[in-house]
Amino acid sequence: MKALPLALLALLALRVPAQEPEKSFENQTEDNVSKQEALNESQRLSVKDTFSSQEEQAKKEKNEERGRHLYKTSIKILKHSKRKKEKNEAYQLLTKAADLGNLKAMEKLAAALLFGYHVPQNITAAVALYETLAEKGSHKGQTVLGFMSSYGIGVEYNQAKALLYYTFGSLGGNLISQMILGYRYWLGINVPRNCEAALINYKKVAKFIADKLGKHDDMPVEKMRLMERSENMSYNNVFLDWDVQQYYKFLAKRGDTQIQKAFYYFLKAAKAGNANGMAFLGKMFLEGSVAVIQSNATAFKYFTMAAEKGNAVGIWGLGLLYFQGRGVPLNYTVAFKYFEEAAEKGLADAQLQLGIMYHSGTGVKKDYKLAFKYFYVASQNGQPIAVYYLGQMYAAGTGVFRSCQNAVELYRSVCELGSWSEKFLTAYFAYQAGETDSSLVQYAFLAEMGYEVAQSNSAYILESEKVKILREDHKYPLAFLLWKRAAAQGNAFARVKTGDYHFYGYGTKKNYVTAAFYYSLAADHHNAQAMFNLAYMFEHGLGIPKDIYLARMWYAVAAKTSPDASIPVFLATLKLEVTVFLREMKFFKIITQWKLSELDNILGPHWDLLVVAVIVILLLLLISNRCAAGIQGTQQDTY
Repeated sequence: MKALPLALLALLALRVPAQEPEKSFENQTEDNVSKQEALNESQRLSVKDTFSSQEEQAKKEKNEERGRHLYKTSIKILKHSKRKKEKNEAYQLLTKAADLGNLKAMEKLAAALLFGYHVPQNITAAVALYETLAEKGSHKGQTVLGFMSSYGIGVEYNQAKALLYYTFGSLGGNLISQMILGYRYWLGINVPRNCEAALINYKKVAKFIADKLGKHDDMPVEKMRLMERSENMSYNNVFLDWDVQQYYKFLAKRGDTQIQKAFYYFLKAAKAGNANGMAFLGKMFLEGSVAVIQSNATAFKYFTMAAEKGNAVGIWGLGLLYFQGRGVPLNYTVAFKYFEEAAEKGLADAQLQLGIMYHSGTGVKKDYKLAFKYFYVASQNGQPIAVYYLGQMYAAGTGVFRSCQNAVELYRSVCELGSWSEKFLTAYFAYQAGETDSSLVQYAFLAEMGYEVAQSNSAYILESEKVKILREDHKYPLAFLLWKRAAAQGNAFARVKTGDYHFYGYGTKKNYVTAAFYYSLAADHHNAQAMFNLAYMFEHGLGIPKDIYLARMWYAVAAKTSPDASIPVFLATLKLEVTVFLREMKFFKIITQWKLSELDNILGPHWDLLVVAVIVILLLLLISNRCAAGIQGTQQDTY
């Protein structure tokens, strides 16, 4: 093979490089086109994503608006309707609103499922909703999960987790969580006992309640004891010791049209010259309602008419108008004069106003001692705002020596007037209707907040065999805990029950010493059952030194305290005296040389009861024979 000429090689060498720039240019052009297409695609996708995001946002806002509308509609129906069908429709709307993510609807629906309000109770569904709410930061959800963890309802029993939920709920501003924490710090329940921490929590709640009470009169709720319900009131008599006008205001608050009947009732009474009718008409016109349009001038007119007849409410009303400058010139001197006159007649509202004037120095020289005096008198007459002011003075040490304990107790009594106390009514109605689990959850929720009556009622329900939402092995320990908390608040019956639990070992270890301690506390409150139990323990030396003389004394005191204890005391005393007689009989000791412990082995541990039974039977036979002989003698005399 011949070699290529040099010229040809040189030509090839020159021609090959000439093709490279052309290829590079084509590749660069293609790369630029690809980049432009990618950029265009990216922009197109970005526009699409933006449009999609806007669509999603618009859809979200639409759902939120629809959820709010459904929630408001359902609340309106629940407030004004009385029929079961309408209430069911309202909860269907609530369910739809909850599905759309409305938090208020979820909270309302979860409460209905937990407490059994107008819908079948469903603990599992309630837990799911509350957990979702808690994740979304709902302080109501956190509070209720704390309650459920505290009792083991629907979730694991866990006091540490309950305390954590309550803490988060309190930080979120939930009043119920704050009240629960106040109660726990006050008594040292799963936290170190700390009066100042209790004071901080109770003070927040009390301020809210006092502000609310200052705007309108709330209806107090009768706290019915289940174990004494037949003695306290009938099924229909729910509201006690409250005047007619405030009762109608309670109805008006719930949209009840009977407020109009109240207006016509007072109007008719006023026309007949009744001073109370005039005074209450003045109050209605002063505050305004669905029945009357607010009018200071008309209020002044009726207050004046009532005051001229010496009515304390009318005199107070005139003072309030001058104090606030409503329809008349502001005049503290005139207001003070009217308040003082009404206060002398014993009107708590007037006494409160005098206390406020002296406390703030409004129209008079500031005088904390006089302020305390009027607040105290008003509180004794049932004025809750006066109780709040007393709590303030004890908390700050204003006009009195500072007392954290007194301040907490006063604030606590104001806190218990909150709207949540209405659960006492729904819980009682649920119990009457046989809805035991629903009633228990409601009472237990109130018990967690520190209501002694609710603690007693919850424990009472737990002792029944109708509770289904708790494990059997959890009922007695929980009932024991609730009786113990009620006992700590001074309830004598709860102290007897706590003693019984220690005596028999229900829900706790058997402990005769502690049982005797609780019986002694209850006996100090003149409880016949506690006295009887103490006598029995002294008789047998259970937890306390054996003392026959003290046993006799307590049996006698029990019979004297309660007529119902007469027969049990008679039988117990008879048994005691027979036993003492057998112990002290020389013949019995010499001939038989038995010990009473041997009688236990032969006749059983309750041989003494057998002896009493035999004696009672012999007595009954003797009495019946004497009655028969008497009748026979009478018949012979007749013939």
